[in-house]
Amino acid sequence: MNETENLDDIALDCHKLIASQQTLLLSTATANGAPDISYAPFVQDQTGCFYVFVSELASHTANLLQNPQASVMFIRPESESHNLFARERAVFGCKAEEIPHDDEIYAVQLQALSTKFGEVVNLLRSLSDFHLFALHPENGRYVIGFGRAYIIDMNDGSVRPVNSKT
Repeated sequence: MNETENLDDIALDCHKLIASQQTLLLSTATANGAPDISYAPFVQDQTGCFYVFVSELASHTANLLQNPQASVMFIRPESESHNLFARERAVFGCKAEEIPHDDEIYAVQLQALSTKFGEVVNLLRSLSDFHLFALHPENGRYVIGFGRAYIIDMNDGSVRPVNSKT
């Protein structure tokens, strides 16, 4: 197998990891800059943007409203990992954007969330403290083991080794 085919397979594995997840790990920063980590159910659109519908009762919502930078991580479950020091994972640095209720994307993505997660989304939608955020990936890294780290191209989803000069 040539290097290009191998990188294509690696990129496909990255996409499969993300597609296998129902939730993402969400890292935000508090008003004083302290790191804060949580999780949220998500959907992803065809552009690669992640959408989360989160409550003001959760600290990550206030954090995103004050500081629109976040990191998200998708990680292979421990039970499926051969070595817990080298779990497969994809991490993205994202710019967060709150989607207003009257925006067409709001209805589209809430329908996508409802399709994926069921009636609970309709209940949450009736609560006034929930916000829809688009998490636009600006950079990404995919790790599949020791010494096997790749930069994810945000334009086409391809990968290249971290130590690559291109």
